[in-house]
Amino acid sequence: MEILKDVVNWVLNLGAPVFVPIIMLILGTVAGLKFGKAFKSALTLGIAFSGMTLVVNYMMDTISPAAKSMSKLFHLSLNSIDAGWTGVAAITWSYKTAFLFFPLLLIINFIMLTFKWTKTLNVDMWNVWNKIFTYVVVYYVTGNSLYGFIVASIQIVLELKAGDMWQRHIQDLTGMPGVTVPHLIGLFAVLLQPLNKLLDFIPIFNKPADANALQKKIGMFGENSVMGAIIGVLLGFGAGYSISKSLGLAVSAATAMTLFPMISKLFMEALNPIAEAMNNMMKKRFKGREIYIGLDWPILAGRNELWVTVIILVPIMLIFAMILPGNTVLPFAGIINLSFVVAALILTGANLWRMIALGIITTPIFLYGGTYFAPIITQLAQKTHSVKVPAGQQLSWSTFEAPDFRLFFAQAFNGQWWAILGAIIFLALFVWLYVDQNKIALPSQRYGIPAVATENTVTPSEEPIKESKNIDNSNLKLDSLDGQDFSNVSKKKPTQN
Repeated sequence: MEILKDVVNWVLNLGAPVFVPIIMLILGTVAGLKFGKAFKSALTLGIAFSGMTLVVNYMMDTISPAAKSMSKLFHLSLNSIDAGWTGVAAITWSYKTAFLFFPLLLIINFIMLTFKWTKTLNVDMWNVWNKIFTYVVVYYVTGNSLYGFIVASIQIVLELKAGDMWQRHIQDLTGMPGVTVPHLIGLFAVLLQPLNKLLDFIPIFNKPADANALQKKIGMFGENSVMGAIIGVLLGFGAGYSISKSLGLAVSAATAMTLFPMISKLFMEALNPIAEAMNNMMKKRFKGREIYIGLDWPILAGRNELWVTVIILVPIMLIFAMILPGNTVLPFAGIINLSFVVAALILTGANLWRMIALGIITTPIFLYGGTYFAPIITQLAQKTHSVKVPAGQQLSWSTFEAPDFRLFFAQAFNGQWWAILGAIIFLALFVWLYVDQNKIALPSQRYGIPAVATENTVTPSEEPIKESKNIDNSNLKLDSLDGQDFSNVSKKKPTQN
């Protein structure tokens, strides 16, 4: 066990820009790609990950101070400190049984691939922390470690099946063949699905509203850089910034929005040869069987609808934090709501109006989820000695990933009848989502948008794939919070600022 733990820690220390390319180099070589070409593709993938990490972190570092300033203007006085996903992940990796979830993921994935229960090969080892955290949540609620492993295993299965159903949509949105996103944040689409279906009855939501469609309607105001600048300057004014500082924020946002699709081209350059080699190998050895490579969500980060939505939702979340009764979470580190927007992007086919509407409707779910799970996150931090939490305060996450899944299944194994019913309904809704997404028109063919032919060949059973001009990928590095002192984050009195 100690050897396995050391191996896992060594892998984690490599970092995603090194670890993932090594895996892809091995996969490409095994699939018959010449070593030189496989090495170049793997190296390009590492460059793309590093580049996207820089831009995503730049974007978030630009927006977060404005969000903090805005929260001061709103006179928010809340006692749950928002550590964001990086804070919770750093704490989770410190848990004593964390290393066991690597073999758990690999074994389940291997079994499902062997019996053709999935087409997804998940190489996104970094998000193993999500399974670990689910285990911790269930264990803290039930006191039973076996139940924690069972729910984490259910999560792995659902993620792999979600990877299967999302693949054709992701290819349509990004132009990247053979890759998918088996990530927990995609499961929030289970709750978004019935809401999105209701929007079908409202005419405005049935019109083209992706970035390209908007650009055709409003000209230069729909371009990446201009949209970023407009949103940036408005956010600056909303945060109480001076004119000069707001203009600086506008340029920073425009810079990030311009660089996202540029870096995404590197992902396409890196992934296309490997994906093609994998598909050719499967056709030869497994009678045409397809295998999708499961990667982290940032392969979708080139879609500008994603960033426009999360920035617009920043003031919305702060307003909800102020007015929702019982909420204790002060949005800060996690205020960029990636836990919502990825599922919304794929589900709606990058329809900006739908994404914003769904975000406004569901924002309270995340704040109440962060409030509910704050005691568990705080206990985890105290037990692992990862983060120092001041007396009288708690640690939380304002955009808590999959709060519905974790709440229902943790309490279901705790014997709560309402949670058992909720878990059953969740699984039923997932089946509905799975069936619907396997037959619904691709994003490029919805809302009256004509499909655009590409060079990618498809089988007769497949629909034409549109190559998006807004393609991107990134990987967020996990910042360690070891020894971090939150004592300087105090409650704000209404009379301040």
